[in-house]
Amino acid sequence: MTASPLKGKVQTVLGPVAPSGLGITMMHEHLVLDITCYIQQAEEASNRSYRDKPVSMDWLGNFNALFSYNMENMRLLDEKAAVEEVLKFKYAGGGTVVDTTSRNIGRDPLAQARISRATGLNVVMGGSYYVAIAHPAEIERMNEKEIAEVIIRDVTVGVGDTGVKSGIIGEVGCSWPRHPNERKVLRASGMAQKETGAPITIHSTGPEESRLQTIEDLVKGGADPKHVVMGHLDSFLTDKQAFKRLAETGCYLEIDVFGWESSALGARLPGVTWTTDVQRMEALESVIEAGHLDQIVIAQDVCQKWMYTRYGGKGFAHLLENIVPRMRKRGWTQAQLDTILVKNPAKALTFS
Repeated sequence: MTASPLKGKVQTVLGPVAPSGLGITMMHEHLVLDITCYIQQAEEASNRSYRDKPVSMDWLGNFNALFSYNMENMRLLDEKAAVEEVLKFKYAGGGTVVDTTSRNIGRDPLAQARISRATGLNVVMGGSYYVAIAHPAEIERMNEKEIAEVIIRDVTVGVGDTGVKSGIIGEVGCSWPRHPNERKVLRASGMAQKETGAPITIHSTGPEESRLQTIEDLVKGGADPKHVVMGHLDSFLTDKQAFKRLAETGCYLEIDVFGWESSALGARLPGVTWTTDVQRMEALESVIEAGHLDQIVIAQDVCQKWMYTRYGGKGFAHLLENIVPRMRKRGWTQAQLDTILVKNPAKALTFS
């Protein structure tokens, strides 16, 4: 690998910036996307009626139990709404949003650039490929080198003819059990990191074994775990040893679904362990106590309409408006908050 011209910088949709200019950073969000790949067909006729309904306040009380049946909920396509929602993060003191939307789930480089200009926020755009159910058909026939070349082009040239470049590889999708094509994409993403110096962010699911296998596949491709953000660790918050083993790989530990608190969600997705914001704070305190403060990053993963404030959700400013004050009451120091919200994201997003 030759030295990247971006070494020591962060690549936003409007161009490279110094890491010191990012400010408070949410490491895993979505401004515009389409995740209708997750839509399910309800067994009950009455629930099938929700498939094409608009998202509205009059039925949101039961919405968390029905979210996977509704097409509109899975689409964030309104640029104006995205601007209005994410401005609340800026007004709360935010500086940068990492939009981890991957290829083939509605990634929109020009929209991200317009949102960045309209809000004054830095926006870092994702790349690579999401979970297998969202893969384009050609992934089956492509080899790792060919996939890596696609990812590298997004980072070095830009997406299509837009000139807008990815600043992070991912979120790279990992189902469990792992699909063979997902492992191929992981290795290709590792190759792309080795070539470009770009960081990697992972959509992880499943047990500890899944995360460790992910690191193994990335390393096989040439990735450095110290430039990998392991997302969605909220599902095994109580397993301190699992966190310890993962932390020892050197990767960043991302707790990124603050605000997702619903027993109805757990009923719809029985394979996922849903935790509360209190449990997330407790887990972070354990990680800090174990000596891994410098590896923690956090976010909210706003990716569906029910999460927007206009529909009664907690929105993009939840961490800053609701969680940070509670962290202070729990005894967190300003230095710890600055490390997690500012310093660690700046390090994680800097090209190597």
